Amino acid sequence: MTTHWFRRGASACVTLLALAVPPGVALAKDTPEMPALTMAVGGLPGLYYLPVLAARQLGYFKDEGLDVVLEDFAGGSKALEAVVGGSADVGAGAFEHTLFMQAKGQHYRAFVLMGRAPQIVVAVVKSKANQLKSLADFKGAKVGVSAPGSSTDLVLTVALRKAGVQRSEISAIGVGSGATVLAAVSGGQIDALSNVDPMMTKLTRSGAIKVLVDTRTVKGTQEVFGGTMPAATLYASESFIQKNPKTIQALTNAIVRANHWLQTASDADLLKMVPPAYLLNDPALYVEAFHNVRDAYSPDGLMPADGPATSLRALASFDVRLDPKKIDLSATYTNDFARKAAAQLK
Repeated sequence: MTTHWFRRGASACVTLLALAVPPGVALAKDTPEMPALTMAVGGLPGLYYLPVLAARQLGYFKDEGLDVVLEDFAGGSKALEAVVGGSADVGAGAFEHTLFMQAKGQHYRAFVLMGRAPQIVVAVVKSKANQLKSLADFKGAKVGVSAPGSSTDLVLTVALRKAGVQRSEISAIGVGSGATVLAAVSGGQIDALSNVDPMMTKLTRSGAIKVLVDTRTVKGTQEVFGGTMPAATLYASESFIQKNPKTIQALTNAIVRANHWLQTASDADLLKMVPPAYLLNDPALYVEAFHNVRDAYSPDGLMPADGPATSLRALASFDVRLDPKKIDLSATYTNDFARKAAAQLK
């Protein structure tokens, strides 16, 4: 009798607790093993990483019981170095990093997809537009990328190869993905560039560049890669994921919720969420850039069925040392956490 009363009382307490939680606030079902952790991001001001920014600004990480410190880097390859070196616990970067690391004998796995298109634009600087009319003219050109080895470099390389130009025939120069891009263009340091929004929209709008390749939409991406090209993910070492499954689930819950928010957010909602420093003193421009890439955000955090194979083909063309036959694609990603997160939102 006492046991029955206790169970009924406990159930009532849980019900009252649930009612006390404000609508829209996610409750982490399990306490994360690592409530405080560091995430390395390959260029937080870029719209490529907007789901991470939204998860922080909207309090979604905190709702999941997480205190996430975001360490920002000039490009995805630099963020990866931080994760591999141990100064960051998880990384926010392109899916292909997991393939690259497996080829080196190190096992990293993407556990939630943020972008289903790279959001990268290849363009020529206006003063060089008459000389570099297409990618086939890029031999000998100085091309700005966020960081050599990053996804901006990868997209550039794949696009160049389709035009008959090898990566070794151009000079790739790291220019970051923030205001440093503007300086590189205006200062005449580069002839062309491969980079992300909002900078590419800003440069296009001012007439400073002419766009040649655009992977900001799923359609544009398929034209370049011949399939769905997974882009930004959260990834971690296999050992970290196995030791901290509740932490990984909490991170995934927050990102899938942010992805979901981005599908329906109004322009006013967006401007309220993004820190003023990221708006480039031009809110209208930022909104325009957001609409240019909105199609690229994953609606559910799930890796598309054809995505990993498309990425592997692209990476193999980028780095000839990579043998596709030696890569186990099933070990480079998991949809288990994203499925659970998506189910919670329904």
